[in-house]
This record gives sequence, structure tokens and C-alpha cells, in this order.
Amino acid sequence: MNARNKILIIDDDPVNLDFFQLMLSKLGFEVGEATDGLDALEKLKEFHPDIILLDNIMPKMSGWELTKTLKEDVLYRDIPIIMFSALDDVKDKIAGFELGVDDYITKPFNFSEVLARIKSILRTRELFAQVAMRESRLSLAEELSQDMRQTLSDFAKGIDALDAAVAEGGSGDILDKTAKIRRLVEELDTRVGKTISEWEDLKKNEIGLSALENEARKFPRQEQR
Repeated sequence: MNARNKILIIDDDPVNLDFFQLMLSKLGFEVGEATDGLDALEKLKEFHPDIILLDNIMPKMSGWELTKTLKEDVLYRDIPIIMFSALDDVKDKIAGFELGVDDYITKPFNFSEVLARIKSILRTRELFAQVAMRESRLSLAEELSQDMRQTLSDFAKGIDALDAAVAEGGSGDILDKTAKIRRLVEELDTRVGKTISEWEDLKKNEIGLSALENEARKFPRQEQR
């Protein structure tokens, strides 16, 4: 997990802001602060966090209203949100989850629990990023395969045309067909080289399957009922 993950704390209580700023900064997180929903929207323009800790009951714009706004914005909708609330009603929590809240913590909270939930969400985010990276690599491989099939088909047609030109004894046609085939080969070589480069760039930031499995094992397990 990146030691400099960015966390935005949105709370109208200065005591909570100071507490989280102190504790999370000591743990290596980069922490941003906002005192209400409108302040948060301004802060997000310059501070794009990896996760948001959001109080529900705030002036000007509630946590639910801010969540709805963020989830409708393509720039911010993928940022995970942990919402704090003094309300412990199941319907309120369900409403929050339906809006796009990723986790819910009822006040008064325990910091160790908050930290555990932060780490869990960040691990999940990292796993999804790795899955997306693998999907990108598979997509590149599929595109290259399709390009190669099409190029080989065109190459075969070029060979057939060349054979026909040879049979007819047209030297000019032969040179034209040969040049076309050469271009097809060069284009395919360029395409393969580009795909390999893109593939390697993706692979640099990818972790192995064993590491992914180890991260998945760290997820909090639900207690058996």
C-alpha cells in the first residue's frame, strides 16, 4: 500500500479534523481537510484523494448530498467514501449505501476500527486497479490478434495476386504487388512493436497473482452467524 495515500477529511467539527490530521499524518498519509460539503467541492479541485472520510450531518450540504454530487461527477465518482454518522438507523445506512457510500461508521467511533476500514478499502481499490490492468493487457493482446489475422489475410491475398501477376508475365504488376506485401509486413511489425511496448508499460505496475491472493486474504472476514 502506498505510504502517501491521500485522505480527505470532511467534518464541521474542528476537534475531529485536528484529531484525524494528527493521527493519519503520523501514519504516513497525506491529509486534506474541508469543513462542509461546499468547502469539500472546492478542495477536490486541487486535492484528489484516494479516499474520503465524510461526516453526514453538516451545514450547507449534508454528507448524503455531497455523496450524490460526487457520484454523478465522472472526475470524483470512483473515490471511495467512508461516512460517519451519529444515526444508527438501518434505513439511513441503506440510503447511504444506495447513494454510493463504501462504508459506514457510527459515532462515537474507535480510531483503530476507522484505520482498519481505511486500509481495507485501499486494498480493495488496489486489487481492482490490478484487475483493470490485467484487463487492459488482455485487450491489447486481443487487438493485436485481430490485427494480425487481418494483416495475414491481406498478406495471403497479396501472395495470390502476386502469383496471378507472375502467371500473366506482368513485371510491373509484380513490383506493385511485392511493394504492397512489404508494406503490410512493415505495418504489422510496427503494430507488434507498439503493443509490446504498451504491454511492458502495464506490466511494470502490475503485481503477481500470489501477491494479489495475499492481499485478498487480508480482507476482514464477516463473522459467522
